[in-house]
Amino acid sequence: MMKKLSFWLVLIALGSGIFWAQWTTIREMADLWADDPQYSHGYLVPLFSAFLLWFRRGQLAEVRLVPNWWGVAILVLGIGLWGAGTYFFFPWVASISLLFCLAGLAVVAGGWPALRWSAQAIFFLGFMVPLPYRIQTALSGTLQSIATKMSTYLLLTFGAPAISEGNIILINDVRMGIVEACSGLGMMMTFFALSTALALLMRKSELWLRIVVAVSAIPVSVLANVARITVTGLLYNAAQDQLARLVFHDVAGWLMMPLALALLFLAIHVLKRLIIDRPKRDPRELFLAGMAGKPMERVAH
Repeated sequence: MMKKLSFWLVLIALGSGIFWAQWTTIREMADLWADDPQYSHGYLVPLFSAFLLWFRRGQLAEVRLVPNWWGVAILVLGIGLWGAGTYFFFPWVASISLLFCLAGLAVVAGGWPALRWSAQAIFFLGFMVPLPYRIQTALSGTLQSIATKMSTYLLLTFGAPAISEGNIILINDVRMGIVEACSGLGMMMTFFALSTALALLMRKSELWLRIVVAVSAIPVSVLANVARITVTGLLYNAAQDQLARLVFHDVAGWLMMPLALALLFLAIHVLKRLIIDRPKRDPRELFLAGMAGKPMERVAH
């Protein structure tokens, strides 16, 4: 009894020490969630991670949790990353160290089975960590260029006289600038977290389908942003300047997520019908059929 009490006291002390050390990093992330629309989904990430732990609670009933002090080594790694990120002023490294610390606590508390149970929830917490500035800038510039070129092509397809100059689309006398805020990076980050959450909940689906659902956030969010820009350009071409500004800055912002979700579910619907699993047959049945000289049945597609 005393050993068990001592263990929990040590675990609580470790958790409290990590929380105290990481408090500044957590507060800075929360401030960014409040100020930067690209990471406004950060508030929901810890809530979904907690739900994911509850959703996977059945795994704990099937295993015996035994504390494993190898978790201390993972904790030391996490603390080392936090120290390096803080000392060399790499905020992303300092933020991501929290995930290693949580993984270490899971191993200390219940061994490797506890880590397997909590790994997906800990991994999902990575979506609340802001991207490194250089990566964010590079992605934003690339997405701006893609959105400009694709939107210009679609506008020309629909008969609008559109010309692209850098990240600016010229339509008649209107210059529609695809600035950094219109790159779609915020949409991509939010939808990536949403599609990954959906993939984690699809426990009965094949692994390949779950991976496709998560990765599909990239093309789907790009297409949703291109649709917004294209509709705005068509409205400008129709001399509906006031309506175009309303759609571009307000209405489209609310409609992009439902559109992206519709595209995602359409992709899942199509993929499930493109690939059909062959029914499993007993090898002994196939062997006996071969020995008897019977032709094997074809699987109807």
